[in-house]
Amino acid sequence: MTSDLPLALVTGASRGIGAAVAHQLEPTHRVLLGGRDAAALATVADGLPGVTPWQVDLTDFDALAARAAEITSLDVLVHSAGVADLGTIESVGVSAWRRNFEVNTLAVVELTRLLLPALRAARGHVVIINSGAGLNARAGWAPYAASKFAVRAFADALRAEEETLRVTSIYPGRTDTEMQQAIVADEGFDYDPSRYLRPDSVATAVLTAVSASRDAHLTDLTLRPGPA
Repeated sequence: MTSDLPLALVTGASRGIGAAVAHQLEPTHRVLLGGRDAAALATVADGLPGVTPWQVDLTDFDALAARAAEITSLDVLVHSAGVADLGTIESVGVSAWRRNFEVNTLAVVELTRLLLPALRAARGHVVIINSGAGLNARAGWAPYAASKFAVRAFADALRAEEETLRVTSIYPGRTDTEMQQAIVADEGFDYDPSRYLRPDSVATAVLTAVSASRDAHLTDLTLRPGPA
């Protein structure tokens, strides 16, 4: 990798939105591909000379601290990893709430905290892929939406506390990913990818925020599927 390019770390980079973000950042950044699955990360990295797999379980906080300590300066941190354990408040037990918060909120909080010295050194940019559910909670989505509301509050507080950093929350509507396929299957509907955002469209929003000149701080971006 060309060492004079800015460094970006993208979590959830083995598929979906994270992989799309890595592809769009790679021409202008050195990219660390964050994820648990070494084989999947290698597949994304194939043919992209500017990327390096960065394998770690984001909920193993000791391992996360060890990996984060390797990074001394970081220009861009994109939080794309996420889970969506859904269900009604009556039907869903504590394990689903815990899993949503561990991945969607606590992993974001802890990785950002660990990397604050590296981000400060580069006057970096933190991008959090949130969700439309982080703006509006609906029936049957409480555990997921609550975790996304929480990470929205985290982003707002981080922006207020770290005045040298840029912090962007992106709120995509439903996006054509494997996660979306599983959600639609649980809902009992036929899956029609044309109804949803493409991962590349969300990645373009990330690139737009990251590429903005220093005088422009894009704090919140909301995306919805376009008209048919």
